[in-house]
Parts: sequence; structure tokens; C-alpha cells
Amino acid sequence: MCAQPRVLFVPGAAAWGPYNALRAMAEVIRARNLQCVFAVDESFLGVAAGHGFGEVVYEASPPPVDPAESGTAFWAQWVRRNAVHFRGSTTEQLTTVIHPQWTELVGSARHAHPRLRQIIEEVRPELIVVDNVGADPSVQASGIPWVRSISANPLELADPDLPPPFSGYSLHDRTGWAEFHAEYARLHTGLHAEFNDFCVAQGAPPLEPLRFSYTSPWLNLYTYPEALDYPRPPGFHERWHRLDTVVRTGERPFHVDDHLPGTGPVIYLSLGSMGSLDTRLLQHLVDVVARTGHRTIVSMGPCHDEVRLGPAMYGEPFLPQPNVLPECDLIITHGGSNTLNEAVAAGLPMIVLPLFWDQYDNAQRVADLGLGVRMDTYGFDPDAMVAEIERLLAEKGLRRRLTATAESIRHDPGALAGGTRIADLAESLVSAAI
Repeated sequence: MCAQPRVLFVPGAAAWGPYNALRAMAEVIRARNLQCVFAVDESFLGVAAGHGFGEVVYEASPPPVDPAESGTAFWAQWVRRNAVHFRGSTTEQLTTVIHPQWTELVGSARHAHPRLRQIIEEVRPELIVVDNVGADPSVQASGIPWVRSISANPLELADPDLPPPFSGYSLHDRTGWAEFHAEYARLHTGLHAEFNDFCVAQGAPPLEPLRFSYTSPWLNLYTYPEALDYPRPPGFHERWHRLDTVVRTGERPFHVDDHLPGTGPVIYLSLGSMGSLDTRLLQHLVDVVARTGHRTIVSMGPCHDEVRLGPAMYGEPFLPQPNVLPECDLIITHGGSNTLNEAVAAGLPMIVLPLFWDQYDNAQRVADLGLGVRMDTYGFDPDAMVAEIERLLAEKGLRRRLTATAESIRHDPGALAGGTRIADLAESLVSAAI
């Protein structure tokens, strides 16, 4: 056993949401004198090391046929190729987006398995922490205690009294639920059976029906603000521990007035690292928001050179979002779970424009609870968008409600709660082994 106990973090494929959630908890765990090592995709080379963590690299997905379409170029092509499908209903997206994505994720798990197994053998951690929508059977087959963390929408944890995941349906209207469930099962039963056979062949236990991931027998965490969370039956929270939000720290300082001096409301516009790759959509939003005349901070993404900002706007390819949001008054977002959590922690009303995956569920939950509005991402009326911006900025009651929520989160930060649970488990495992 190593002198300093090790915790291995596996955030899965190249996605910032899971990495940021695990990083925030790892900062707490590191302060407990536990060594934190991240297994990251090649496209994240140097990211964890830059944050002061141990880092090992693997190829999370099969390489593209054309090497020129790797990294950002690959995802830019993926977003632009699928933009036509993002305009479809969530039922249509089961065929055009969700099933292809699960197929890719299953293929990635198969591809990454040998290297992940090797990494686990080399690092020899006391504990493994996973945040990935699909299973990594090398983890379950290793025999090492592990933690499941979910940074995506928790509808993944299915419940017959909750809307189907990926549907974007309201909790208050069961219309279409059964049909959506049936179509999901029709499309995914065969793929799930194949993946289950693969996992079992690697020494992992069988998967639950139509679930592509496992529940840990040691510790399970999910991150979702209490203000947005779904009602659950008795006993649920004995198996799954909710973290209110997990907001990363250590980002560089940012002050709006340093870039856009002035007075009045400040808007934050972000479609996330992937959504921003649809530069035509981002440019349209920039042009509409510019009509308000309000100061606006824009997260421009990797293709920032294709976007032209209007007056009273400032943007960068990547912004220190946790330090930007507290200086803003409204956020316009794609509804990714990472941004959603950080927006709630900052007490901001939201206009949500979902593109794919669980973003529809997040958008509908915001709308159901009156914390903002959900709008048609590609079909919204520009005049209606401007009107909603002004309405939400003027709603003092909503802002007071959100400010109170943000204050309660500051008193019980999810990163501290989650990191403490993980560190306690790791230390108990070390003590038991002595």
C-alpha cells in the first residue's frame, strides 16, 4: 500500500461537466492528505496536472478516421452535423441523437477498457470515483471499492412517477410518458443486451434493465440543487446522497467592470463548450441579446473567431464561469447540468435553450418551478426573447427567491459534502486494511 492513500477519478469521455464536478470534490479530498489522480482522455492532457492533481492519460474513444477531425474539429463537425436533429422533438431525437450517442458511448467503453484496466493496476488506488453516463466495466471488475457520482440530470435514476429521461416532459403532465418509454425500449434493448454481455465478460456484474451504468454498493452521489430536485420515494436518499451544487474553485478572478464598465443589469450568455460550436446559433443569440443594450458577457467557445460581438459585449473562448456568474443578473444557457448548478448557486434566473441529451429535462424543470423559462432553441421569436429578458430582470420576487436559495447553498456547499463523504470512505478503507 502506498504511504499516501490514492483516490483515482475517472470522468469518462472528454466532457467538462463531469471533470469539473470531480475536480471540485477532489480539492476537498486533497486537503485531507489523500493523493488524487485523474484518468483523463487525451484531449484533456495537462488539465488535471494544471490543477495540481496526478494525471494519467488514455484514449477514451476510438480515433476518427480522418486525424484532422480530432479534438475540437471532431466535436464541431458533430454539432453541425446534428444541428438539424436538434430541431426535432425529443421523441424524434431518440432515433437521431440518443441512440447514436449510446452506441458511441458503448463503443468507447469497449475501446477504453484495456487501458483503463491497466491504469487501475498501475495506480493501485484505495478508492475509485466515477462520473460517466456509461459504465466502465474495468472499475467494477477490479474488486476495488468505488463511488458513483452523477453530475447530469438525476432522471437517469428512473422512477415510474417521474418523467422519462431525455424527454423534457413536465412532472405535472403525464401525456406521452408511456409512448416515450416504449420507444426508448424499442431502440435500446438490443444495444443494452450487447453491452451487458460485454461487461459481464470482463468480470463486472450484470447491468440493470435498460441502464447503461451501475449503482455502487459503497457510495452513490448525485449533484442537483434542492430547489430543482424531483420528489423521491422513502428510502431513496439512503442509497443516493444529493449534493446541492458542486462548484469548482481556483478559477482566475474576473470582474465585469474591468471589461464592461457601466451600470445596469448584466447578462451571461453561454451554450457550453459543445453548444457554442454551433456558431450560427450563437451568433443569432448574440445579435438578439444585443438589442437589449444590456452589458453582456459571452462564453464564445473554441470557434470564437467565427462570432462577432455587439456593443456592450465582452467575450472569451473560455471564461472562469464560477467567478463571472455572481456579477450577473440573468443567464441565457443551453441547460447543461454544470452551468445549471453554477447558475443556481449564483442566484440567477434562467432562459434555457436546450439542444440535446438531459438539457431538455433541465430546461423543463426550470420552467415547471418558475425559476426561468424554456424557449425553442432554433424557433424562438426574437421579440419574445427580448421581452422575456426584460421580464425576468424586472421580477424582484423571483430574484429574492433565488438569492435565498444561493445563500443556503453557500452554507452547505456540495463540493465539501461530497468530498468529505469520499474522503471518509477512503480513510475507512485504509484503516480497515491496516
